[in-house]
Amino acid sequence: MAGRFLVSSFLAANLASISASAVPITKRNPYTFVLNNPYGDAIFELGDISYLANTKHPKAILSATCEPSKSTSAIPVTVIKTNVSSISKATLESAIGSYLDGDDVFNTDFLEGLYVSSSVKAKLDASAIEYLASFNTSLVFLDKTVSAKGKFSTISVKNSAELPAGPFLATIGSNSVSLASVYRLYPDTYRTFLFGAYDTNDGEDNHSPLGVFLPKFWDPMIPVPSRIYYWGDERPLAGERVAIKDLYDVKGLQTSGGSQAWAHITPTSNGTAPSVQQILDLGGVVIGKQKLAQFASGANPWEWQDEHYPFNPRGDGWLTCSASSSGGGCSIAAYDWLDYAIGSDTGSSMRRPAAVSGTYGQRPSQGMISLERVLPLGGATDTAGVFSRDPYKWIKFAKAWYSPSLHQDVTVTGLSPLVVPDTDAFPKTILYPVDYLPLNNSAAEPILQEFIDNLARIFNMTVKEFNFTATVQNWTDPVASNFTRLSAATSVINTWSAWDVIGRKLLSTWATLFDGRFPPIDPARRPGWKAFNESVTNQAAYVKAQATKNIGVEWYERELQYSTPESCSESVMLYDIGTGGKPSFRERELNESPDASYLAVLPKTAKITGANICPIFGCADFTIPIGQVPYFSNVTFHEEMVPVTINMVVKRGCDFVLYNMIEKLADEGVLKAVKTGRTAF
Repeated sequence: MAGRFLVSSFLAANLASISASAVPITKRNPYTFVLNNPYGDAIFELGDISYLANTKHPKAILSATCEPSKSTSAIPVTVIKTNVSSISKATLESAIGSYLDGDDVFNTDFLEGLYVSSSVKAKLDASAIEYLASFNTSLVFLDKTVSAKGKFSTISVKNSAELPAGPFLATIGSNSVSLASVYRLYPDTYRTFLFGAYDTNDGEDNHSPLGVFLPKFWDPMIPVPSRIYYWGDERPLAGERVAIKDLYDVKGLQTSGGSQAWAHITPTSNGTAPSVQQILDLGGVVIGKQKLAQFASGANPWEWQDEHYPFNPRGDGWLTCSASSSGGGCSIAAYDWLDYAIGSDTGSSMRRPAAVSGTYGQRPSQGMISLERVLPLGGATDTAGVFSRDPYKWIKFAKAWYSPSLHQDVTVTGLSPLVVPDTDAFPKTILYPVDYLPLNNSAAEPILQEFIDNLARIFNMTVKEFNFTATVQNWTDPVASNFTRLSAATSVINTWSAWDVIGRKLLSTWATLFDGRFPPIDPARRPGWKAFNESVTNQAAYVKAQATKNIGVEWYERELQYSTPESCSESVMLYDIGTGGKPSFRERELNESPDASYLAVLPKTAKITGANICPIFGCADFTIPIGQVPYFSNVTFHEEMVPVTINMVVKRGCDFVLYNMIEKLADEGVLKAVKTGRTAF
């Protein structure tokens, strides 16, 4: 932006007539440089808050003629953009007030410098000058359309550049001024991330990792950009902060799958997964990679070895985060500065973390979004989901993200082409499976019954109790009715994909590098990969398993959850993927109490866990927080609260109809946004 640079000593001279009593000076924290990270960007502090500035690839570099005596290393600067002809104290006060109210990165420490621009010819009046003096602002840029009353020493800026409003770090040289985007560094106190990340801004779509932590507390630091940068950006996810499970490729970042051995033998990603690129294209901001059970296994907390298991903020802080998208589920429950977390669900890896953290999370219909450049567990059973605290934001994200252009091909799913209507063709029946309900904790059951009553009332639905297990077993098809065959087919799908892409390569490469040794991997994978037999489990067996799965899906969609002229899915089925309102802990022995529960407990009257229904039958399964109940903690020895959730299941392809149901439930106050911290409500 062509303009003039105004220096503080001259600004102060023009304020000589203003009495000290009329201008109370706001004390600002000084800029303190800390270090340059390995990518050439600056980490600095303003008081007790840490920041990262993208100084290697700044947002704008402005050619200028600067006297060497006026050159300095770096100065925090705030960009204010207006459309008024007279810029007064009220103009600046309104802008700065909105920044303070709407952003957690900006604060008044960034008013050491100010860059004012206007879409019309404008003038900075005396009240504005006085207002800036109250912040002890040391230098001011004025856009070429803006003039200021008084005599100022100026530095000509020769070129123009589009800058968003918000906080920046200005570096002033002898011939240029650069303005770098800044990121606030938040400590990941619940250790849900592997590392933070930020847009390199190098013109090649790279991201850089941020390997910075606080030695006193061992917490990785996560960079979040100013929300102000995205004000006026009309993309649906503009400025939303998104964390990514470390199965997904992001260009410039390492994909580890939760394994240091895999990271050792694979390079940083040279491309971005289409599902993540979709988020970036919609305006979302990737802020880091998150922990997962190694290679998306279903490992219990006490079985993790390479990574330290993340902490759940709910209750006593010692509850499980489940697996494998554990980092994502618990981070959303922990941090207001994080908007969304991307995970994956093969057997339960989105839905159970959502249940134990009391957040919104889903396993979408099979085939909803591309999983290209995502480490697989089961190619024809893997799905991608998103965690959120707010039902409206969750729905907005999902509807924008799950684009038909990214649906998986039938050769990947082994199922019929996916059709996803966005209508109000709501279910007419609530299926209540007596082999999976009621909830384990009698104190939680009234919460569920109230939810069912509201569901029936709002949508004029009837409740039908039935036995899911017996219903399927009574089907006449020998394949579709046989849980043993269906489960075996799912197991083949899940076993072959991970071995074919990851296991074989890891074992052979590690043996070559380290004198025939087996790689150091977690016990969830070690026995299976050590004894893997490709003569039994191979591509042919995988294709056969896909065909078996398809038989089950077709029967399910004809006999159990089917479409009618009035309903995309005639029924919505409820069950609990969590613990029924009992706490489940990261420490194994604590789960032995009758007042606690392990996860993934098979009901006595069922052949499969509820979590396995949709991986087998391809349906959509959403975890919804509906309340919380107290428990006495043997960790804090205090009464705490544990979330209560319920799962809503509809026929494959009816995801958007279910989102529309959930939105109406939120409109009616039945579903609510959850809080971060110990309690969800």
